[in-house]
Parts: sequence; structure tokens; C-alpha cells
Amino acid sequence: MSDYASVQALHLSTPPFSPTIPTALLPYLAFILLGATFALAFYFSTLPKEKIPARELAVASTASVLGGFGVVAMFCAVGVYV
Repeated sequence: MSDYASVQALHLSTPPFSPTIPTALLPYLAFILLGATFALAFYFSTLPKEKIPARELAVASTASVLGGFGVVAMFCAVGVYV
């Protein structure tokens, strides 16, 4: 039982979690990230087709990463902490 008591004491002594990015900035961050995603998606649709799609892959990957972070930021902004 002493293990439980030591873990409980450790739990009570640690400070609460505080996010690195203030929650007040999350809506703006989500708007910027999702706006960049839509801009890159439009740019992707205007790229000419090439034999080796290196530029297409770079643009699509960047848009995908920005979209993923933008959606998570939007969820956190509205109170769905994922």
C-alpha cells in the first residue's frame, strides 16, 4: 500500500498542466492554418501534370500537415480537447 501512497503524494505535488500555446490564440491559429490549407489546395489544383510529381507531392504534403494541425487547433478552440 505504500506504493499507492507515494504515487498519490507525487500526483498531488505536481503542478497542473498548462499549454504552451495560450488557448485564446487557438481560433486565430486555426484560421491561419486552415486558410493556408485551402490556398495550397487551390495552388495544387492549378499545377501542371508532370512525369515526376515532386512539386505536387510537396504541395499536397504541406497542405495535409497544415490541415491536420488546423483541424486539431479548431477542435481545441471550440472546447473539444483532442
